[in-house]
Amino acid sequence: MGRLCVGAALSAETQGVVTCDTIQRAYQETEEGFTALVSELWSTRPSIASSGSCCLVGVIYQRTLFVANLGDSRVVLGKKVGNTDGIAAIQLSAEHNANIESVRQELKELHPNDPQIVILRHGVWRVKGLIQVSRSIGDVYLKHARFNMEPLNPKFRLPQPLNMPILTANPAIISHPIHPNDSFLIFASDGLWEHLTNEKAVEIVNSHPRAGSAKRLIKAALQEAARKREMRYSDLRKIDKKVRRHFHDDITVIILFLNHDLISRGSVLDSPISIRSALEH
Repeated sequence: MGRLCVGAALSAETQGVVTCDTIQRAYQETEEGFTALVSELWSTRPSIASSGSCCLVGVIYQRTLFVANLGDSRVVLGKKVGNTDGIAAIQLSAEHNANIESVRQELKELHPNDPQIVILRHGVWRVKGLIQVSRSIGDVYLKHARFNMEPLNPKFRLPQPLNMPILTANPAIISHPIHPNDSFLIFASDGLWEHLTNEKAVEIVNSHPRAGSAKRLIKAALQEAARKREMRYSDLRKIDKKVRRHFHDDITVIILFLNHDLISRGSVLDSPISIRSALEH
């Protein structure tokens, strides 16, 4: 299961209107495009039918932040507390992970005739015993009956007919009016939140220089992952990346610092966007 975590700040004055409906359509078209690719490659690369991704998107339009999410990535807002130096952590996205009781309940209500819609294995709840997320881009073998058959690997095929989609690509979308005290946004995959609380992540970003903030969060998460395994951070870093998945999940982090002058003028794209990637962790 791949992880896609995207943070975007857009001025849409010359690009049309941004609404929950337009974001919903963008997700739908992305899903349809990927499904078409799976169909095209079905006879030569059937394994792509079992590939999928979480998708977390943030769009700023007319002083409003829209957040859309599929899967278990998360966006957290760092918000200044009054005129103090305090900072509050506010989670803006809803997650779709079977380990969350409300998600299991939703799945059971959607599939009342399937007592095996969620299965507990080794202390982890999974949809059909296969996957933790209940919403994603892709994973079409759990959405379309024509991909739940040969030549797909038998370990992914369900024993019973797929009469209705088990997963969905319908995102949860919220709108948040941007307040002058809103300072920054942390977009990150679940690999970060597995080891850092919202409050700890916001504290780290707020108490250090902006430069290198995302890399700093990743390092803090890996240090915590090493501590849980009773090993040193330096030793964890030495482990081959193909083996590291047994120690921690993949981690993607994007931090967006809010420039309220640009937001109020609706000209976010007039400012250069700096994107740096730290691949050595």
